[in-house]
Amino acid sequence: MRTVYDRLAHASIMRLNQASMDKLYDLMTMAFKYQVLLCPRPRDILLVTFNHLDAIKDFISNSPGILNQVDETFRRLIETYNPLSDGEFQLIRQTLLIFFQDMHIRVSIFLKDKVQNSNGRFVLPTSGPVPWGTEVPGLIRIFNHKGVEVKRAEFTTAGNYVTPQREGSFELYGDRVLKLGTNMYSVTRPVETHMSGSSKDLASQAKENIAPNPLAKEELNFLARLLGGLDIQKPAGGESGFRLNLFTTDEEEEHAAQTRPEELSYKVINIEATQEPARRAELSRILGELDVAEPRPGSAEKGEDLLALMDGL
Repeated sequence: MRTVYDRLAHASIMRLNQASMDKLYDLMTMAFKYQVLLCPRPRDILLVTFNHLDAIKDFISNSPGILNQVDETFRRLIETYNPLSDGEFQLIRQTLLIFFQDMHIRVSIFLKDKVQNSNGRFVLPTSGPVPWGTEVPGLIRIFNHKGVEVKRAEFTTAGNYVTPQREGSFELYGDRVLKLGTNMYSVTRPVETHMSGSSKDLASQAKENIAPNPLAKEELNFLARLLGGLDIQKPAGGESGFRLNLFTTDEEEEHAAQTRPEELSYKVINIEATQEPARRAELSRILGELDVAEPRPGSAEKGEDLLALMDGL
């Protein structure tokens, strides 16, 4: 399969080095595994394939000759796979997942969308539309030996399941309904550092990012003070200088602190920088004691060093 990827990537004018080819291969295999794994029912694998071919048709809409070839591929897929039973599609799906089961490569777009964990495993949704032809969970029917329903029991589900509106089209032209197999980069995604959900707050954050940061000078002064090259008086007010923040906004920092697991808790390290002059003097004294500079030799003979070495032996 890797050979097929290499030939497809190099069929155009694009040329990839080994590292880029490895990343492309990992991305494509994990994307395909994600699509097969999240198919609502085994037969929907065919809808994923049709979404792939629909995207190809959009690229070649101005080339009638190639478009006819893609349509012929459509017809052969329909002719070959439409008659298969659900059990046969399940066997195809299971075979594909067995092939990809040991691949747990993390993909940035999946991690951002929170559909993949940090260990590379995908997150299965517990809500949304159920597969076509099935009922929303929450009802148990009990039948007797004659096949007659004798009792019903309802239960509460943890997920928010809904009935699908319609089935995807398995014809040459039609609405596939299923979004798996479409361009996963075409979805408009919110700004990751935006927590309020308000466009007004987003605009104000952008304005703050453009404006000069007054703490930048304080950070440089603090660094110079730690290195011993600058004496700065402590501010008169209650301010204690500046606070190092690795997040874009305070809201993002608070959100990260709330969602951080307990086992990943960390200790806060405070850097006390109020006694720099005394420490600097002590360091200067120690540095002076470590001075090992040797006097440059005078007009001695070249052989005196060798004779002195032999006398020492």
